Amino acid sequence: MSKIIQMQMKYDYLIVGSGLFGAMFAYRAKQMGKKCLVIDKRPHLGGNIYCENIEGINVHKYGAHIFHTSNKQVWEFVNSIVEFNRYTNSPIANYKGKQYNLPFNMNTFYQMWGVLTPDEAKAKIEEQKAEAMAAMRAAGVSEPRNLEEQALMLIGRDIYEALIKGYTEKQWGRKCTELPAFIIKRLPVRFIHDNNYFNDRYQGIPIGGYNKLIDGLLEGVETKTNTDFFADRQYWESIADKIVYTGAIDEYFAYKLGKLEWRTVSFEEEILDLPNYQGNAVMNYTEAEVPYTRIIEHKHFEMFGQEVYDCPKTVISREYSTEYKDGMEPYYTVNDDRNNALADQYRELAAQEKNVIFGGRLAEYKYYDMAPIVEKVLNMDIN
Repeated sequence: MSKIIQMQMKYDYLIVGSGLFGAMFAYRAKQMGKKCLVIDKRPHLGGNIYCENIEGINVHKYGAHIFHTSNKQVWEFVNSIVEFNRYTNSPIANYKGKQYNLPFNMNTFYQMWGVLTPDEAKAKIEEQKAEAMAAMRAAGVSEPRNLEEQALMLIGRDIYEALIKGYTEKQWGRKCTELPAFIIKRLPVRFIHDNNYFNDRYQGIPIGGYNKLIDGLLEGVETKTNTDFFADRQYWESIADKIVYTGAIDEYFAYKLGKLEWRTVSFEEEILDLPNYQGNAVMNYTEAEVPYTRIIEHKHFEMFGQEVYDCPKTVISREYSTEYKDGMEPYYTVNDDRNNALADQYRELAAQEKNVIFGGRLAEYKYYDMAPIVEKVLNMDIN
């Protein structure tokens, strides 16, 4: 091949992965006049925020994604790409056939204990916290040693047993006594009647689904799906000045220090011949005996009021949390001492890679919400 043809093929950036980090980077780089190619091994763009339209409903194929932020610049930016709706995340917990509002607030306390005032709720919680403290002192400790002790210190036994223990153990595949306390240190407890899960000022779902956001970010950018970077790594590394890598960091380095651990999620999707299955987008099943962690009813992300019934069918997804195995999609980092130390070693290797930018959840071995990814790329110096 002649040098002229090779020069014509040359890109400023090869972006490996078309999820939110990759799509945001491509958008910013294109603004800077850079020539980008985005490749993705999946048959579609968008990574885990990809939606599929089924029966007129935008189904979140890789789990529910709700955009929330208090950063006005981030909110205005995403709305400049696609208008977001007014969806408010107000999940429900189902425990042994009874329903409780989340996050823990005055509605939850009334449902649990029948209390009517904040003072009554506080008194009940303080009574149970005192019991937890007494048990810890009897064991000769003054600080929570694990998630169970931390939760009992924050909210008491009744809510812990009904709404935290089973759900958390299903989610992480480990006993609460084996999980670190820090996981639940920021447990939201509100003494007001507010079912809004997030404290952020802005919240919503793209009207028409997340594909609208990804398509807007990647407009005018060359993309290739069904394309595995590792299947012909030498070629892909040769066609661009720099690489933006959003895949798993240990895979980039051929697992030479060992494999990082992940939790993953599998989905059981069902189309139902009725307009409204559970009346809410997110229903958590908190008892250990129910094998799935939650049921998502996707239409409630974008349909409100009469719109729900104007669409005659509904789509639900049951979510099962499992340990990651090769060939699965990695979802959640396992932030124990072993994995954190190994991730730090891989990050040190990544810092030595010239002309490679590691970005996003997989490449940084870090859990991200969507808004911080947008904010991070908006503030990157791309040249």
